[in-house]
Amino acid sequence: MQHKTLGNTGLLVSQICLGTMTFAGGEGIWKHVAGVEQAGADDLVKASVDAGVNFIDTADVYTDGQSEITLGRSLKNLGLRGRMLLSPRRRMGGRVREGMMWGLRVGISWMPSMRV
Repeated sequence: MQHKTLGNTGLLVSQICLGTMTFAGGEGIWKHVAGVEQAGADDLVKASVDAGVNFIDTADVYTDGQSEITLGRSLKNLGLRGRMLLSPRRRMGGRVREGMMWGLRVGISWMPSMRV
């Protein structure tokens, strides 16, 4: 996996990002798009990390925040808290979702989305 330096932070970020839009289940559009439950999410995160990915995309709109909870559990289950760079996106005018709050409670460090 190739990595690039994130701006002037000194952080090395994988050129490939793991997206979490399909994590967890949901209603509406998510019923058709998502559905990767916890064991599958753990497997996807582990395979990505094994391939050198350290950058994960998430958003509060993915399965109404449930994907963030699933991701947080995967990072905890795999002992990866504090080792991954997360790029959470929030709805404009929206409130902070339960998933982000859960992530903060279990000690996941969140970084704001940046354009590099």
